[in-house]
Amino acid sequence: MIEKVVDLLKGASYAIAFTGAGISVESGIPPFRGESGIWNRYNPQLLELDYFLSNPTSSWNAIREIFYDFFTDAKPNQAHIVLAQLEALGVIKCVVTQNIDDLHFKAGSQEVYEFHGNSQQLKCTQCGYTETASAANLKENPPACKKCGGLLKPDFVFFGEGIPTVAYEKSFEAARKADVVLVIGSTGEVMPACNVPYEAKRNGATIIEINPTESNFTQQITDIHVKMKAGEAMDLIGKKF
Repeated sequence: MIEKVVDLLKGASYAIAFTGAGISVESGIPPFRGESGIWNRYNPQLLELDYFLSNPTSSWNAIREIFYDFFTDAKPNQAHIVLAQLEALGVIKCVVTQNIDDLHFKAGSQEVYEFHGNSQQLKCTQCGYTETASAANLKENPPACKKCGGLLKPDFVFFGEGIPTVAYEKSFEAARKADVVLVIGSTGEVMPACNVPYEAKRNGATIIEINPTESNFTQQITDIHVKMKAGEAMDLIGKKF
């Protein structure tokens, strides 16, 4: 099956990757959903935009624990690294990711469309000034903007907030161009991001799914299902190039 995947990738004119939480689990980042998911330990209301703006102190207590205690020291795993290598070879044209952990960029990928934003950037809710999380004073609760003193918010999509326009448009543009899509670690449950592989399928793309278990995609649009962990499968694929 790995050989078949490699042949499809080598023969593709426009292959893309679509990644979800499963690709980062091997880097030590817990998923949001499922038995060991973050939402089993924290109230999702803390990431509702209106609640955050009204209750920034309590929201930031959880945000700091979830995103900066868990994410900051996470390193890319072999799946992230091989995707970056395949992009450098011209095999993968871009990565569309649901993840906000910055690991694709850390691995060396250049063309990454972050559908839900990036936790390692903070944006002022008043003046729009942005800075990296590493440069901000996260011990301050809530963190304040260096420019105007306004409330800083992680620059990822909260519940009740729209998808970043550029990422949205580029993701679906890539899906319409794609003839092969590597779906890695996504359960296909989060709208509207999960529509990206469906859009590719409607335009004739072959869908290769790398997931240890079945997802919402498996019986509907998946052509080849590699039932392996992301890092293991991508390591085998990468060795064929």
